[in-house]
Amino acid sequence: MKVYTKTGDKGKTSLIGGTRVDKFDPRLDAYGTVDELNSYIGMIRCFVENQSEEASTLIEIQKKLFVIGGVLATDMDRVDEEKRLVCQDSDIKMLEEQIDRMEDMLPKLQYFILPGGEQGSSFCHLARTVCRRAERLVLKLAQEVEIQKNVLVFLNRLSDYCFVLARVIAHQKNAEETPWIP
Repeated sequence: MKVYTKTGDKGKTSLIGGTRVDKFDPRLDAYGTVDELNSYIGMIRCFVENQSEEASTLIEIQKKLFVIGGVLATDMDRVDEEKRLVCQDSDIKMLEEQIDRMEDMLPKLQYFILPGGEQGSSFCHLARTVCRRAERLVLKLAQEVEIQKNVLVFLNRLSDYCFVLARVIAHQKNAEETPWIP
């Protein structure tokens, strides 16, 4: 399989199902941002211990983001239901369980905290903001095409996960969290 196909040289690309769309189609904004998010999640893996629960969770998240990208890239009118990728309830439950586990390791949050303080946690905050952008783009896309409800829930929960992981990494590195006190 070659990396280049030359089929997109004129500004069009194919959705799963074969429908040709412009490269500025809202679907591409949505799944392109999910792809960007996946790259940030990959970078965050550089800041956690290789054999840690966080590392394996991040790999699972990356796999789920590939599924979500596939869901967003699918023309549901042209792909049989049994062949479609699906974001499962269990994917959301996994994130919620990991958030709960990590929050048990942290001091209670008293204030909003400013992003930054340590490189790994800073990347988590960047991923969180990209995740929020992906969520907004998917919400906007959902006004035009049917989107699986769990895609939006997963992205919403993933931004929370990124926030909590930022705190965990900062805590593990003894980096001070800077509170925002108005």
